[in-house]
Amino acid sequence: MSAAAIPMTSAEPGVLAVEPPLDGSALADSDWDRQCDVLVVGLGAAGGAAAIAAKEAGAEALVAERFDGGGATIKSGGIVYLGGGTHIQKQAGVDDTPQAMFDYLRQESGDVVSESTLRAFCDDSLGLLEWLESIGVQFRSNPNPPKTSYPRNGTYYYYSGNEAVPAYAAHAKPAARGHRVMAPGIDSGRELYRALERRVDALGIPVLRQAAVRRLIVDAQGAVIGAEVHQLADGSAAQRQHRKLMRKAEKVHDFAGGWADRLRAKAAQIEQKHAKRLRIRVRRGVVLGAGGFIFNRTLLREVAPQYLPAMRLGATGCDGSGIRLGNSVGGEPSRMHKVSAWRFINPPTAWPKGIVVGPDGRRFCNEQVYGARLGVDMVEKAGGRAWLILDRRLRKTAMREALSGKLWFFQSVPAFFLMLFAPRARSAEALAAKLGMPADALRRTLDDYNASADGSRDDALGKSADMRARLDEPPYYALDIGAGKKSFPCPTITLGGLAVDDNGRVRRADGNVVGGLYAAGRSAVGIASNGYVSGLSLADCLWSGRRAGRHAAQRSN
Repeated sequence: MSAAAIPMTSAEPGVLAVEPPLDGSALADSDWDRQCDVLVVGLGAAGGAAAIAAKEAGAEALVAERFDGGGATIKSGGIVYLGGGTHIQKQAGVDDTPQAMFDYLRQESGDVVSESTLRAFCDDSLGLLEWLESIGVQFRSNPNPPKTSYPRNGTYYYYSGNEAVPAYAAHAKPAARGHRVMAPGIDSGRELYRALERRVDALGIPVLRQAAVRRLIVDAQGAVIGAEVHQLADGSAAQRQHRKLMRKAEKVHDFAGGWADRLRAKAAQIEQKHAKRLRIRVRRGVVLGAGGFIFNRTLLREVAPQYLPAMRLGATGCDGSGIRLGNSVGGEPSRMHKVSAWRFINPPTAWPKGIVVGPDGRRFCNEQVYGARLGVDMVEKAGGRAWLILDRRLRKTAMREALSGKLWFFQSVPAFFLMLFAPRARSAEALAAKLGMPADALRRTLDDYNASADGSRDDALGKSADMRARLDEPPYYALDIGAGKKSFPCPTITLGGLAVDDNGRVRRADGNVVGGLYAAGRSAVGIASNGYVSGLSLADCLWSGRRAGRHAAQRSN
C-alpha cells in the first residue's frame, strides 16, 4: 500500500491521534523540555530490548510509554523462537544448526526480509538466548518435545511451528524451537517483560509512563531530531484514573470487548484533557517499538477487512501509532495486509486427525499445520467459515482428553462444549444438509480422505500418515471453528509495519532511509511479517529491538 493510505487517526476507542511532523529547525534551545541520545517509543519486548541495547552501547536512552509498560508482550504466551543448537535443544537430544533454522524460516518468511537479515537472525539466536538468560529469563529443556498450541505447566520446550510437516521437513531437518519462558501458570509473557523491566531499571534508563508520543520533530532535511510527548502528571488524579481504566480494560477485553472499549474511550478523554506536552530533543535516533495495529479497526478495515470478525489479540497500544508516526515523516508501510489468525486444533491431539472443510464441503488446508497457517487459510480461502469433521471414534478419544485434566482450561473447556453441542448425522449427506453445504462435495471429501488414511497413498494436502485416521464410524460431528465463533475465539495479530533496512532504519518509498528513525517489533516489517509460528514474533521483537537500539546509539548527527 502507499504511504499516503494510512489514516492518522480513527474513531476507534483509545486509538492515539497522530499529528503531522513539526519543523524543529526554528525551535530555540528553550523550546525543548529535555534531551537524550536515543528515545524509545513503547516499553514492550521490542522497546525494552532497544532501550537496553542503546544504554549498553553507551547512549543516554529514554523511554516514552503510553501506559504502564508490557504491551502485547505481557499478554503473550512467552514463547521465544530460538534455535541453531541452543543448550536447551542439546539437553533434549535435539540436533539443530543455524543453517537448518534458516532453511525452515526461509519457507515461513519468504522474501519478507533479506537473506542477510534472516541469516543474521539465525546466527544470532544463540547469542539472543545467552543475553536473555543474562538478564534473568529462565528456560528449561524437556525430553521428547511435544507438538501443541501451548504446552502445559512443566513443559517449556516444544514444537511451536510447522517443522515436522512433510512439506517443510523436505527442505529443512525438523527441530523443535519453541522456548517457553519459565513461569507459573500462563505468566510466561509477563515474566519475560518483568526481566526486561528489571534490566531497564538496573541500567537507570528513565521511563516516562502515561506518556504518548503524538508527533515527531524533524530538521530542514526531514531527519528526525525529536518528538512531542503528551504525559499525564505523575501522581495526579488524572493519571490514577487513567491507569485504573486501562488496567480494567485490559483485564476484561477477552470476554467483554465492548465494555473494554468504553473504558478505553474514557481513558482517551482523560489523555486529551489533562496530558501536558513535552518536547524531547533527540541527538542520535528515535526507535519506534509501539506494536502492531489490530486495535485500529479503521486501518484494519482498509487493509485486511476479512479479519475483522476475529478476536483482537494484543493490548490497547496496538493501534498502529508507531507505524503512523513513521509514516508521517515519509516512512513506507509494507505488508499491511498480512494478519495472523490463530485457529488451533491441537489439543485435543485427536482433532488434527479429522478433516477441516469450508462452506463448499472441501478441505482447504492440511489439518496438522500450525494453527496460524490453518487460521489464515480459513480466512483467505474459506471466507472465515470452517468445520472440523470427526466421527464417533475420534470424538470419543478427544472427549476423553478434554476431560482428563491434563490440558489448560482455555484448551479443554471450549473443546468440550464444541464437541458436546456439535451438529451430528449418520451420513455425510445428512450432515451436509444440516450445514447448508453441497452433499456430494462433502461425501467426496470424506471418501477421498478415507482412501488415503491407511497410508497406502499420499494425502492430497500432504498430511503425514500418522496424522490420518479413517472417518467411518457414524455419527459424524461438525465442530464450528469459524473465525467469528465467540465461544471458540480466533485470535488475530497484525504482521505488517514500516519497511526497514538491515539495521532497522525506516525506509522511504524511494529506498532511502529517514534520518534518525528506526522501527522494531510489530511496528516494523520483520522475520514474522509473512507467516507466524509461536515464538517468532517475540524473538523478532527482541532481536530487532536490540539491532535498532545498538545502531541508533552509534549514530552521529
